[in-house]
Amino acid sequence: MSTSRILEFEQLKHITGYSRRADVEKTLRAQGIRVFHGRCGPWTTVDLINKAGGINAAENDNYSPEII
Repeated sequence: MSTSRILEFEQLKHITGYSRRADVEKTLRAQGIRVFHGRCGPWTTVDLINKAGGINAAENDNYSPEII
């Protein structure tokens, strides 16, 4: 199991451009990003952002023997 890089509220505010907690959460959810609630504010992971964008982790790629 890989460890995902966690993005905390301060980082999410910088990324989204919003300063209010509700605006940050609304923006992330509208983009299909799963958000968790923590004591210091909302947080998510880089993997969850990539998943919402249609990018799968490299470890999930399966190649058939014909390709290799």
